[in-house]
Amino acid sequence: MPMNKKTLKNSILLVITAAIWGFAFVAQSVGGDAVGPYVFNVVRFIIGSIVLIPVIFIKDAITKGKDKPKTKADVKNLIVGGILCGISLCVASNLQQVGITMGTSAGKAGFLTACYILIVPILSIFLKKKCPWTVWVGVVIALFGLYLLCIKAGQGFSIETHDLIVFSCAICFSIQILFVDKYSPLVDGVRLSCIQFAIAGTLSSIPAYIFDIKVDFSNAEVVLNSMLQKDALVPILYAGVMSCGIAYTLQIIGQNGLNPTIASLVMSLESAFSVLGGWLILGESLSLRELIGCALIFIAIILAQIEIKKKKRKHVVEPQ
Repeated sequence: MPMNKKTLKNSILLVITAAIWGFAFVAQSVGGDAVGPYVFNVVRFIIGSIVLIPVIFIKDAITKGKDKPKTKADVKNLIVGGILCGISLCVASNLQQVGITMGTSAGKAGFLTACYILIVPILSIFLKKKCPWTVWVGVVIALFGLYLLCIKAGQGFSIETHDLIVFSCAICFSIQILFVDKYSPLVDGVRLSCIQFAIAGTLSSIPAYIFDIKVDFSNAEVVLNSMLQKDALVPILYAGVMSCGIAYTLQIIGQNGLNPTIASLVMSLESAFSVLGGWLILGESLSLRELIGCALIFIAIILAQIEIKKKKRKHVVEPQ
């Protein structure tokens, strides 16, 4: 049975989201090295929040305030949803950065982070969100594809402390996905995204002050000067405007009404797009193993999108 138009539209939005996140890999690496991982997170989240403010005003002018919160319940859902999404996003992003800084390779970090495609459906069980068998099969295929894509042949797969830290970020990303699933149908997605970034950026300033600025504001000037250099400014702006302001907002809009497990599978394309970005931008070669991994992820996503219609048993009236 083919998917409906809304499901198709939302899935396309999440594919665009994954593409922006995937191509942001280079930007995150360069920007983080230039100004420090936590300062980088602060700046990109705050930029993402600021970019959305004029978007909200323009959107309200076009829709005549249709998406503004109208009741106390609307305001509460918006604030609570923004705070919960922001906290989980902040913790996830910074745990990922800590693990990579401590020694987790980029490939292994990509695989461990993308394990949210398995964690989301497991957590969804406790929230009474059922998944058809095709989705579970898709999850298994996608995990195998991610392994081929992210873990190099002969590299092995030992688990160290920093790897467990990166895996814990996958749990936090899963929680963020489920918070988006809960609140995106209740509030305006752009407003929710704006608050999410403001919270994530503000909270990220704490480790930024302790570890990057080293509790000494005299170092802030050095960080600021590094930030204004072209090699750092362009990646930071891409991460702030595209990866945060646009991609995370598309995530919230795209997830609205979509099964969170299917959404997580589509967004796992981020890993495939990061490899594609390395090939197009950095001139990196694609091995047969990586191509097979990408193909398996695509197959998993298509399989998960198939809606199985249960056949109704016909009642046969026996002759008297």
